[in-house]
Amino acid sequence: MIKQLFETQRPLMIAGIVSMIFGLITAVLIVVDGTEILGINRWIKPMKFFLSIAIFLWTIAVYLYYLKGQERFSSVVSWILIVVMSIEMIAIVGQALRGTTSHFNVGDPLNGMIFGIMGIAIVISSLTVVTVTIQFFRSEIDLPSSIVLGMRLGLIIFILGSIEGGYMVTHLGHTVGAPDGGPGLPLTNWSTAAGDLRIAHFAGLHAIQVLPLAGLIEHKVIDAKSSLLTGLCAVAYLVFFVLVLVQALMGRPLIAL
Repeated sequence: MIKQLFETQRPLMIAGIVSMIFGLITAVLIVVDGTEILGINRWIKPMKFFLSIAIFLWTIAVYLYYLKGQERFSSVVSWILIVVMSIEMIAIVGQALRGTTSHFNVGDPLNGMIFGIMGIAIVISSLTVVTVTIQFFRSEIDLPSSIVLGMRLGLIIFILGSIEGGYMVTHLGHTVGAPDGGPGLPLTNWSTAAGDLRIAHFAGLHAIQVLPLAGLIEHKVIDAKSSLLTGLCAVAYLVFFVLVLVQALMGRPLIAL
């Protein structure tokens, strides 16, 4: 499978490797550079984004692999995502080097312009995933029904997570009930004192990995011909997404410390 992905989705696979390498480099920088932004090591955020983008690009490569006969569409999607993710990471790393925040930073014209460019890149990325979702519902996918259902529903919840990310932009922050940058959980830095919109965003975006995996488990372990449990898993996942979103909007942390 990996060999076939490198043959048919080479740009995404290589871009994912590059992003993973940069993720490891920034992980080392966390140890050797103690500079902090809003009380957090400045390289933690770039590291998380590099690793997340690597997983995202590899996941999209798998999705596009199963859109048979749509090589041109896959190529266009691949390069759009590679370009916009590169823009996003250049901005995040550049702002980290400058010793300031990247997201929601509109304190002066330069920072506002950088954040605006990031916003445009993410809108393009989200709309590109919408086109992939449409194609996945229109196309015959040569996979067991439970896996196909997991992939399709995962894409829908991903889009909901992207929309919720858009709300964070309009809110100009991810913390509800307190300023951004307060006490948080290790590594994720999700607030332990107030509501944090990043939790629902994280859950929504990673549905494209979790729900297909649920479909695979149902096919291999439980019932090769059924997709009922995958559908129920998707409903439960959506409920979790809504609950953590509502909890954040109420100003309550996921875990209070």
